[in-house]
Amino acid sequence: MGDTRWSRRTDLVGGDRYDTCWEQLAQSGQNVHGEADFVDSYGPHSVLDAGCGTGRVAIELNRRGVEVVGVDLDEKMLGTARRKAPHLSWVCNDLATLQLGQTFDAAVLAGNVMIFVLSGSERSVLNSVASHLTTNGILVAGFEVKAEAISLAEYDSAMSEIGMEPAGRWSTWQRDPYQGQDYAVSVHRRI
Repeated sequence: MGDTRWSRRTDLVGGDRYDTCWEQLAQSGQNVHGEADFVDSYGPHSVLDAGCGTGRVAIELNRRGVEVVGVDLDEKMLGTARRKAPHLSWVCNDLATLQLGQTFDAAVLAGNVMIFVLSGSERSVLNSVASHLTTNGILVAGFEVKAEAISLAEYDSAMSEIGMEPAGRWSTWQRDPYQGQDYAVSVHRRI
């Protein structure tokens, strides 16, 4: 795995153990598909799950009939995704240099992907991921707003520089209004 803020964490768990946490939440009756619900509400036929981890979002979108490709730099997380859904396309690659040779109606960076990429690579990641969008494609990202990571102003500036305009911002995947909370879900659309 490359050098990222994710790889520098000391509290990392493997893909199977990470997945167990989500399975326990689902068994307790909680909806663990908020991200998939959100992205699916835009009606995409194809989605790039950038920073897909164990594939929870991609697998659920595919179950709903959406064509998906999952990309992550953590081979352990991808190993779990491949075991759960071997019929899907799982790619081990750095999002900053991603070149899949195909486009998607939507790209999603769920699960705090933007605060886990290598510091200073955020604009490259956004540019690379956005380059995989169709003409009217959307890029959806949900992440904690932290001082040591990309700010929303920096995020919006980077999106504007690559030809993406704001199409909405919320504080949760359930579309609660964003009023300065410490988590934001942003949607940008090609200009």
